[in-house]
Amino acid sequence: MDTASEGATSEGTTLHSTTLDAERCYRAVSSRDARFDGWFYVGVVTTGIYCRPSCPAMTPKRHNVRFFRAAGAAQAAGLRACRRCRPDAVPGSPEWNMRADLAGRAMRLIADGAVERDGVPGLARRLGYSERQLNRQLVAEVGAGPLALARAQRASTARVLIETSRLPMADVAFAAGFSSVRQFNDTVREVFVRTPTQLRAEARTTEPAPGLLSLRLAVRPPFDAVGLWAFLAGHLVPGVEEVVGDTYRRSLRLPHGTAVVELAARPDHVACRLRLTDLRDLTAAVQRCRRLLDLDADPDAIDHHLGHDPHLGPLVRRFPGRRMPGSVDPAETAVRAVIGQQVSVAGARTLAARMVVVTGDELPTPDGGLTHLWPTPQSLAAAPDAALSMPATRRRTIRGLGAALADGTVDLDPGVDRDDAELRLRALPGIGPWTASYVRMRGLGDPDVLIAKDLAIDRLLRTLGVPDADRSTWAPWRSYAVMHLWGAVGAFTPKET
Repeated sequence: MDTASEGATSEGTTLHSTTLDAERCYRAVSSRDARFDGWFYVGVVTTGIYCRPSCPAMTPKRHNVRFFRAAGAAQAAGLRACRRCRPDAVPGSPEWNMRADLAGRAMRLIADGAVERDGVPGLARRLGYSERQLNRQLVAEVGAGPLALARAQRASTARVLIETSRLPMADVAFAAGFSSVRQFNDTVREVFVRTPTQLRAEARTTEPAPGLLSLRLAVRPPFDAVGLWAFLAGHLVPGVEEVVGDTYRRSLRLPHGTAVVELAARPDHVACRLRLTDLRDLTAAVQRCRRLLDLDADPDAIDHHLGHDPHLGPLVRRFPGRRMPGSVDPAETAVRAVIGQQVSVAGARTLAARMVVVTGDELPTPDGGLTHLWPTPQSLAAAPDAALSMPATRRRTIRGLGAALADGTVDLDPGVDRDDAELRLRALPGIGPWTASYVRMRGLGDPDVLIAKDLAIDRLLRTLGVPDADRSTWAPWRSYAVMHLWGAVGAFTPKET
């Protein structure tokens, strides 16, 4: 199954093809090119293991290796994870965020834990395909069906819980999504060639605080953490988010419960501390954090592409690894975008904080400056005037958006068709091109959105003399061009008004 990337070139790591180019993949493995970690996995048939491309072990011979797009595909082929390079600990492939086809949409939902929550029938239903069609497409594009891909994710989640907590193994098994302890034990042994007890004994961790999980979120360098944290600090909603020192904190509403998360950038990873009310939400919580911080991006390919533009090049060289801040909840992003219409960012923060106090659920126990959860669409659909200190037309827009999100007229799940979602948003009264494209970029994680009718960006581009035709050359990374341009006009740290 030599399916694969177009990759291993000096011009960035983007994989343009739907099939992997085995020779280019092998060159990446031979050079131990860490830029490709997560883009694909290399299986060594003589040893029965699979590795990340940068594995420090001796390079296997070309005829002894096969290449896979996902860890689940390697495991489905009977391979075990390498103990030396730990391929399960790399960032995810940026390809699935870039792709708008069925495979990309399905992979985003599987990463969010959809199979554990809804099963394969539920996943297929959300995507609008039959189970057979979904399985056939994923096997053709990724190399494994949804069950095998979800199994790989359960194994990875289990390893995190085994190594970072002192939970009984039975609790770990069910929190990771396994249906039985026996299935959990068998899978862990097959994938990691270690029993759960052995993995825990080998983990070099300090004793965790009760109820707290401490994780390391992998990130591809370069990583402009300073710019990303400045953006989050400049746009945070008091009561739901706060920045304390170098740590961003916020409350989360998750499928089975709630959480408080703390994120702090480190030289080679992001330190993540989670306090979950239900451990079954670990996969969803981690994936939301990764989306918020854009940790699966390929900054090497993005910077290489945008850096050649005469207008963006100086910004890219000044801020390498700039990220596109995502979202822990696209519905929240949509409502915040509406609140921010025709007001300053600082003003929007104040309005959102007032709304949260009236319509959001209180945390059972306040945690520092975190007191509330972001309101549900149902509560926003019925929000009283006192909760919405804004013009009547905008109040109607927020209530209408809440109702559309609550009844499914607008779906902003990770696996949604982005074109359809944008059209449905724009069909709602009070939501225009700017708001819809902003939600598509940040809420749905589309890497190629040039925000429509953004006055600050349009003014800057006119000043720089950038013709409309030149902007199309920024594709497929126009969302990152937007972030560089917003940074240039000071939109990361808005002034209080």
